[in-house]
Amino acid sequence: MRALLLLVVGIVGLIELLAPKLFVRVLTRVAYRNAGDAEPRPWVHTAARIEATVLLGVALGGLFRLGRSANDDQSAA
Repeated sequence: MRALLLLVVGIVGLIELLAPKLFVRVLTRVAYRNAGDAEPRPWVHTAARIEATVLLGVALGGLFRLGRSANDDQSAA
């Protein structure tokens, strides 16, 4: 279950990193009733890329730790 959650976080981070403008536009439509009037500030896309990098780092680090602990469990058995 934890690996699946980390995988989903990683995929969301990758999408956000590759297409931050589209990601912000989609989330704006989801969050606001009248999304056509909302215009993001110029720094929002940079913040989205930073957030995506953090999400990818957390997901990859978590998956690496899970894989490593599984290998350690198999080695001990």
